[in-house]
Amino acid sequence: MPAIVAIGMLMASAPALAQLFDPRYPVCMHVYGEQEGDRMDCIFTSPDQCAASASGRSATCLVNPYYAAAPRLRPPPARGPGCGRSCAASHHRKEAGAR
Repeated sequence: MPAIVAIGMLMASAPALAQLFDPRYPVCMHVYGEQEGDRMDCIFTSPDQCAASASGRSATCLVNPYYAAAPRLRPPPARGPGCGRSCAASHHRKEAGAR
């Protein structure tokens, strides 16, 4: 039983890997070395942006494995044959003018 408690305490004290990665940005820069320390900066929107910042530094860019892209909205379903409500309105105007 004491071994289970010790393992639980050890796991609770270690930081979770997901906390290193900001899920709002798709690209991260891993900075390493004695001058700048070892850290993960997930603040980039593109690999080119990250590469420009990493240039000349002890750093590398990588894809954020925890990136949570905004959900894409689905277009509304078609209402039937033809081009939808806007065409029906113009067709109705044409018929009314023909009378």
